[in-house]
Amino acid sequence: MPLNTKKFTPEELLTLVKDKGVKFIDLQFTDIIGARKNVTIPTRELEPTLNHGIWFDGSSIEGFARIAESDMYLVPDVSTFAILPWLSGNETTARLICNVYTPDQQPFLGDPRTVLSRVIKEAEDMGFIYNTGPELEFFLLKPSHDGRLIPPNPQDSGGYFDQPVDMIATSLWRQMTEALSAFSIETETMHHEVATGQHEIDFRYSDALKTADNSVTFRVLVKILAEQKGLYATFMPKPIRGLNGSGMHVHQSLSYKANGSNAFSDPGDPHGLSKIAKNFIAGQLLHARGMCAVLAPLVNSYKRLVQGYEAPVNISWGRINRSALIRIPRAHSHESTRIELRCPDPSCNPYLAFAVMLEAGLDGIKKDLPLPEANEENVYLLQNNSKGTKLDVLPTSLEEAIMELEKDTVVKEALGAHVFDRFINAKRLEWDDYRLEVTPWELGKYLPTY
Repeated sequence: MPLNTKKFTPEELLTLVKDKGVKFIDLQFTDIIGARKNVTIPTRELEPTLNHGIWFDGSSIEGFARIAESDMYLVPDVSTFAILPWLSGNETTARLICNVYTPDQQPFLGDPRTVLSRVIKEAEDMGFIYNTGPELEFFLLKPSHDGRLIPPNPQDSGGYFDQPVDMIATSLWRQMTEALSAFSIETETMHHEVATGQHEIDFRYSDALKTADNSVTFRVLVKILAEQKGLYATFMPKPIRGLNGSGMHVHQSLSYKANGSNAFSDPGDPHGLSKIAKNFIAGQLLHARGMCAVLAPLVNSYKRLVQGYEAPVNISWGRINRSALIRIPRAHSHESTRIELRCPDPSCNPYLAFAVMLEAGLDGIKKDLPLPEANEENVYLLQNNSKGTKLDVLPTSLEEAIMELEKDTVVKEALGAHVFDRFINAKRLEWDDYRLEVTPWELGKYLPTY
């Protein structure tokens, strides 16, 4: 059984670390853009760290603090303890995910985990628990003999749900599943995706903070294990022109805090959806353009969000319609009723993504927003809906997504002023850098003619 399936007291954790021969502890957190950061301590420093936290300089962390306010400290969440399965002996190492605090012992408002926790608390105050289940897609690439990854070379030639003929991929799937179990991440399915070299591993639905932690762990784990097999795993949304990109479809539901029942379920509704669920969907549809820069945060994300590659671009919803932005999967029971948001991609910061998704849904509930008619037709093939009104679409570039984010006060409030300002600044710098680049496409297209 994985070690962190129970809630440890600090004293129990210290005993466990000693009994398991753990030599080092990785204290982990993420910056605003979602990159995992790490401070390693020897186990002799664990007790004072559990008692008082550990200081670090936040001035060099993306979006954290200015030089003048750089001192902050990490406070481990003992429920996230896990022993890293790829290190043993004198290198045996465990990890603890941390929350970031300021010197005056307040949660740091620039910590993405704190941002999500704050919005989760808002939902709890309304009587709800927010549950998510992300589906992270990724490519496995074969580096060239000199280690280069450009141009990308898919590891296999398989298609959707094909059994990998390469034993390396099959072995890697199973190795990933075993490694994930060491972090109490329960794998549900693993399969080949549509594009060559593209894979998906799905893990169990849970509360949003836990699944955000699991998503960050998953990305790091997949990269480490792929490298050990001589492969490169990438969560880049669109690494290869002409092939489907990688998404992070997110299944979501609210349960009632009082009794745990599914607040999205109504067996008497044609779609099985309660009024709360419909309000929640309406809120996410209303704020879809404003959320997009957080859910699809790279210049490259908008090479995926185009017509014709199964990525949603039209702001609509439906049950059987996989071209819709929000899909209602068929549920095997009333308690499994959920909605699936299909525009996020796996390059996003899952803490910030879940925070803005939840805030948008709660806004729909607070304002009792009406849900537009479902669209059950393939909107990839349609320009207009059944009433002849053109469907709204997601932003077509990171620049447009940034502009929409700046206009959306609900999404801005979900992020908080600190994260919002620094996220916008980081994304504008990224866009400007891209805008100034002269690409091989431009040289090939124009140089011979002009």
